Amino acid sequence: MKAKNIALGLMSGTSCDGLTIAAVQLKPFAVLFFENYPYAPALQKRLLTAYQLQVPQASQLHFELGKLYAQKTAQFLKKYKLSAKQIFCAGMHGQTVYHGPEDPIPNTLQLAEPSFLAELLSCPTVSHFRQRDMVLGGQGAPLMPFFDKFIFGKRNPKILLNLGGIANLSVVGKKIKTYGFDCGPANSLMDLACAEILHQPFDKNGTRAAKGMPDTQLIDKLLKQKFFRQKPPKSLDKNQFGKNYLHQYFRAHFKNINDLLATLNYFTAASVALAIKKFIPAAQQTEIIVSGGGACNKTLLQNLHKLTGLPICTSEKYHIPAQAKEAAAFALFAARAVQGKQNHCPQATGAKKQAILGQISI
Repeated sequence: MKAKNIALGLMSGTSCDGLTIAAVQLKPFAVLFFENYPYAPALQKRLLTAYQLQVPQASQLHFELGKLYAQKTAQFLKKYKLSAKQIFCAGMHGQTVYHGPEDPIPNTLQLAEPSFLAELLSCPTVSHFRQRDMVLGGQGAPLMPFFDKFIFGKRNPKILLNLGGIANLSVVGKKIKTYGFDCGPANSLMDLACAEILHQPFDKNGTRAAKGMPDTQLIDKLLKQKFFRQKPPKSLDKNQFGKNYLHQYFRAHFKNINDLLATLNYFTAASVALAIKKFIPAAQQTEIIVSGGGACNKTLLQNLHKLTGLPICTSEKYHIPAQAKEAAAFALFAARAVQGKQNHCPQATGAKKQAILGQISI
């Protein structure tokens, strides 16, 4: 393996449940190793409510996360017998605590100070990928369409669906101008319900949801809300489908957790199916490749197949671990930023022009 042919990617998503680190080989591109490092429950709770912090507490959390990222990266390197001298660069998304593309002054905020990682690795560390896209008039999200184009752009048309806290999709393939958008909740509402009622982090394999009965009348009503009908480009802050949404619309089902989870699960699948029906031409609806934590939810995948009628597989089929895809993407974004190469799809975010995203700490 060539020296300096490895990039690291670090990702913590909207569920705030932990940090994923991936090591990728740049040429030819391949995911070499990845690891998930769960956050302590107290830290997860702080992150989920971080948008309410005052400036001194937010600043402290910014440095605390940066230090934690570096500590976990050191563990990762040791476990997989990697040397910092082999690392060309690292890309870290940071923890989104607020995303406001529709605010009077569009803005987004990710916490985790990158200097700790740059100091550990002694190589370029790239962070703050969303900001320049927003300066260019974009939503700052989704960023995954560039990665999907890089991996799948020369193949037949495919829909790439990432099911983290929020669901986002990309459409790529030969003769397609890659595009994508956020399409609704993924695991956010289901995980909140599990934490609140069952005191468990998630519904493993969708087992509880499979035992319940979804309230399809409620789901049909909710799918008439503005966001689901809004044309792309569009993106979401995690709190748009957070605890307030859960309590406002699903409280009536709290007495029967199986029915509640069945309804939330079906709602997630139905919002994705609606997005595909409304915004993706029929000729491009060939296959859905799923990644993210939701790829492990068998009931959710079954509902997706039922509602879309499309073949469903996970990104594992294409040698990209479903849990590592986003972290691997930020490794690629970082490498291209350091190389001075474009690393996003402006047609997915609504940005005015192509650009190189990310701020480099050396």
